[in-house]
Amino acid sequence: MEQILRPIYQERASSPETLGVILVEKRDDGDPITDTFDEILLIITSNDEVPIYTKHYTDGEGKAAMHVINEKQLRKWLLLGTRRKVVDWLFYGKIFFDRNEFVEGLKNELKEYPFYGRKIKMGIELARLVRAYMEGKNFFEQKNYMDAYHHAIQSLHYLARLTVIEKGFSPEVTVWAQVKRIDPAIYKLYEELIMSEEPLEKKLKLLFLASEFFIHNRTADGAQHILEVMETKEHWTIQELHEHEELRMYSIDLENLVEFLIEKGFIQIVQSESKNELVFHRDYKVKQRPHT
Repeated sequence: MEQILRPIYQERASSPETLGVILVEKRDDGDPITDTFDEILLIITSNDEVPIYTKHYTDGEGKAAMHVINEKQLRKWLLLGTRRKVVDWLFYGKIFFDRNEFVEGLKNELKEYPFYGRKIKMGIELARLVRAYMEGKNFFEQKNYMDAYHHAIQSLHYLARLTVIEKGFSPEVTVWAQVKRIDPAIYKLYEELIMSEEPLEKKLKLLFLASEFFIHNRTADGAQHILEVMETKEHWTIQELHEHEELRMYSIDLENLVEFLIEKGFIQIVQSESKNELVFHRDYKVKQRPHT
């Protein structure tokens, strides 16, 4: 397939908008890195008109996918951790074209991981973790154990990613292999949930108790980003928080996180008068900065 793809990536490399061309080959039949394709051709471009453009190819036997991604979209994925395979593609793919060492520079940024959006990534994972945990616990208390189990698995996954980021690494597709090395206690918790023969109710009860401990220990570090943003103003309306360029990335989990941080004593409610004398505006300010 590489020989067949060669004219395609050579043509792309000739464009002044192309920043890099990377070829990723399937390593074995069970490897998910190429999304079942034999090869992935990743083209990074400076053209902002189309964030993502994809084509599929075949020579009658093998199959390949070409993804053209603009730099802005790629950096957003890397910051938010929403396309984890892209990190593998950057590190394990063959670089066939690299304008002004753009790809190598991007890889170096990722290697210096603690400085590449670490705080915002931790904040986003904490927000996801808190939502999944609280919703799962609510289902558990209602005795909806299968729904609680689903959210428990989700919360453990977010806890795993938060732990990996906390240690200064980038979460990979095989995040649990990382966690097994980095934090065996969390790996053991996950293993118990999915493999233990204990009744589901008992497993979930133990999991939610343990998760509360793990979340408590990570709240101060995970909340650094949102608290640092909020310290730039005296107080915020919820709409101002939603519209902030970085906090917008927390998406639907933002309000849930704010309420959680109020409960934990990091954020304070500020009441102000509204046009209706019977009701107040509910704004927010940083109450307590975590120790770093």
